[in-house]
Amino acid sequence: MKKISQNRLDDEYGKYLDGKVNRRDFIKYLSLAGAAAGLVGGPFGSLMRPAFAAKSIRFDGWGGVVSDAFREHAFKPFTEATGIRVIDGEFGDMDTYLTRVKASFPPGGEFNLAHLSGVFDYARYVDLGYDTVLDEDKIPNLKNVMKAMIEPYKAITKGTLSAVPYDFGQTGIAYNTKYISKDKAEKLGASLLWDKELDGRLGSWTDWRTNIWYGALHTGQHPNKIEDIEAVWDALREQRKMIKKYWGSGAELMSLLANEEIYATVAWSGRVAALQAEGHPIGFLSPYNCYSWQECIFVLKGTELEIAHKLLDFMLAPACSIAVAEGQKYPPSLDPTKVPMPESVQKLPAFDPTGKLDGYLFSDPAYWNSRQIEWAEKWDKVRAGR
Repeated sequence: MKKISQNRLDDEYGKYLDGKVNRRDFIKYLSLAGAAAGLVGGPFGSLMRPAFAAKSIRFDGWGGVVSDAFREHAFKPFTEATGIRVIDGEFGDMDTYLTRVKASFPPGGEFNLAHLSGVFDYARYVDLGYDTVLDEDKIPNLKNVMKAMIEPYKAITKGTLSAVPYDFGQTGIAYNTKYISKDKAEKLGASLLWDKELDGRLGSWTDWRTNIWYGALHTGQHPNKIEDIEAVWDALREQRKMIKKYWGSGAELMSLLANEEIYATVAWSGRVAALQAEGHPIGFLSPYNCYSWQECIFVLKGTELEIAHKLLDFMLAPACSIAVAEGQKYPPSLDPTKVPMPESVQKLPAFDPTGKLDGYLFSDPAYWNSRQIEWAEKWDKVRAGR
């Protein structure tokens, strides 16, 4: 069999990371190269050496189509390229996952990487001492990530990073266009979720933050500067009487909408895009001061950083990042002024061609984290009808 040079291997790998070679051709070439010469030496060989060590790393994510996208377009090719197995876990919401992390010994012990809900949760984990310090030089693809997404994290950890931004989206309103017109949805805005004509056909997420955010919008208040919280609680009590189901996961959200059990609900933009791609008549409304968020891949204290750096850099490579974005239906964190985006990504809800995210309203982590205990407990009582 003809010997394949190390330089040729390194060159082919570089093309894959730059998006010039697709995953199928890269893996095919990788197999031929391994059979012909073995994989050692050089930067490509450095990536390959752990293949013989049977190492692994755990990654916890949101399940459903999101985890499917990560599994297919990131974890499988990473394992095929490095021999490092990615243990793929799932969670339904951030608070439940954090409880599991706290319960592990030492705290965070069995957990390594998590697809956290951006700055809000980043601050929580840092405050609990679960953060680490990443070596940015070992994640060269980080240079292509939007500065607007990196800066909020560095502001919390004083110039260092314990996570890399990976995607962003919005929690807007999904509505069935068979029963609700676009004109009506846009006219009512957030108050569509209080429309009495939808009594018994409304849904909402179990998350306390999201419900309070929309309660603030409905009562005419800024979500990061709520002045009358009692008005929000009253609105949520009123809404509860019309709610058919509080959903607890993205899979459940999609099922409720697809089966027309509910006609309108707060919803994650990517899950709505997935439903639209399947042909369901679901519209997406982004009301004024819509709940915008960015997600990061957080590296927990105690994680083997050599492996974490490799996986993070692999996932931020344009070929991988764009493939995951197309699969999970959320725009990637890559700056579109640096990395050209295909039309499939440009059409995703919340996509920003400028890479600056101007006009996107994100939750103020200090404001919301300082009120979590009180508001989360109160929300549980309201949702239970007490």
